[in-house]
Amino acid sequence: MIGVIIPAHNEQQHLGACIDSVLRSALHIGLQSEEVVVLVVLDACTDASASVAQRHGAMIMPVDYRNVGRARSAGARVMLDAGARWLAFTDADTLVSPNWLERQVSFKADAVCGTVRVDSWADHSPTAQARYDAHYQHTEGHRHVHGANLGVCAIAYNKVGGFKPLPAHEDVHLVKDLQGVGANIIWTATTSVITSARRDFRCREGFGEYLQSLA
Repeated sequence: MIGVIIPAHNEQQHLGACIDSVLRSALHIGLQSEEVVVLVVLDACTDASASVAQRHGAMIMPVDYRNVGRARSAGARVMLDAGARWLAFTDADTLVSPNWLERQVSFKADAVCGTVRVDSWADHSPTAQARYDAHYQHTEGHRHVHGANLGVCAIAYNKVGGFKPLPAHEDVHLVKDLQGVGANIIWTATTSVITSARRDFRCREGFGEYLQSLA
């Protein structure tokens, strides 16, 4: 089966739409009805994220790490122990496309790094948007790494020991570890997702803080 892991910290506002988009992706005909299990790792949540996740059809795993690397790692271990052959990762404030999972597994690679599109620039200055557009490569062969759009074969993930318990950039370190063992990594824009540009971001040194720095 395919395991989808979504770390969340007080994400009741965005989480339902995220899960719905993943479940739509799970219905793609190209997956040939392979089982897809969605697991939300609720990291120190004090809002209604748990009930939102369950209402929308996801499994939940409450933890108190306050650390996205540990949260992703814990969720991945649950999915691997349940027999997942492929691990897909996204974020609670992200919407994936209907062919997101199908495209990931169709490459038959060790890992797939996708791109992101910003949902709205309304909260940011034109300068920030211009600087982002000038540097971001929404093309095949890009070298961006996003925890909001990442897929990894279970064998390759285990080979490098999975995510490090880092509060940020755990996704980048995982991909570097995979590169270090010669993994076959696909860098593609065909699995693009839409992610939030909100200012009340949850992860320090993550995508949200990067967008703010561009101003």
